[in-house]
Amino acid sequence: MIDALFSSIGVVVLGVISLYKWVIIIGAVISWVQPDPYNPIVQMIHRLTEPAYALVRKFIPTVVGGMDLAPLIIIFILIFLETFLGRLFAGMM
Repeated sequence: MIDALFSSIGVVVLGVISLYKWVIIIGAVISWVQPDPYNPIVQMIHRLTEPAYALVRKFIPTVVGGMDLAPLIIIFILIFLETFLGRLFAGMM
């Protein structure tokens, strides 16, 4: 029973990480064009991604040659977490 609980929690956590990875990718692609800042979807993506960008920018200088690498850094961190936690949860069973 506890194995099923941990397995379910693992699936949810990995799903949230995967979903957030896609939000970061979509936010990066949207930033390449001039989106309507009043569009609710653009505002939602900005509110979801900007705190993570600010956290990374606080510790690492992310602007290189006029390009912000914060989304790329966050994606690498999320891939690491997804792999690490996936193997951790798989080892629990």
